[in-house]
Amino acid sequence: MSYPKERYLAEAGESSGVFRPASTPPDLRMRPDGTGTNVHYLATGASTHGHFGLYRWEMGSRPSGPSPHFHRTMTESFYVLSGTIRLYNGERWVDGTPGDFLYVPEGGIHAFRNESGEPASMLLMFTPGAPRESYFEELAEIATTGRELSPEEWTELFRRHDQYMV
Repeated sequence: MSYPKERYLAEAGESSGVFRPASTPPDLRMRPDGTGTNVHYLATGASTHGHFGLYRWEMGSRPSGPSPHFHRTMTESFYVLSGTIRLYNGERWVDGTPGDFLYVPEGGIHAFRNESGEPASMLLMFTPGAPRESYFEELAEIATTGRELSPEEWTELFRRHDQYMV
């Protein structure tokens, strides 16, 4: 394994870092009543020039999380920050606690759930940086409005966002 080809070619470095204080409000609330998941867009695919997307996922105490699925175009990584989050690696569910990490390559079946009855949070990272924000925002709109989708509409929504349910 070697370093990738140089992408920055100027002679001197530049001031280009982006600081985001921990106190920044969430970019997305899955439920307006505050009982659902809050999502912080720490680094989007757009802001990292497609290299990765990093999100802080703060789950409320009510059970939530996707069913087992896989992605064809991106990897997904999970790092538990607080609470207990059930992680599925395609073979078995484990209770992830602070400091636990799960990496899933393209095609790897995975899922996560907060079933603890307590709030929990984690970092989600996608590589390369796909535009996951539109997927999260569409899910939030469905949850907020109570809109019901047919099985065919769910399949189309998932397909548009590289999510294949198992």
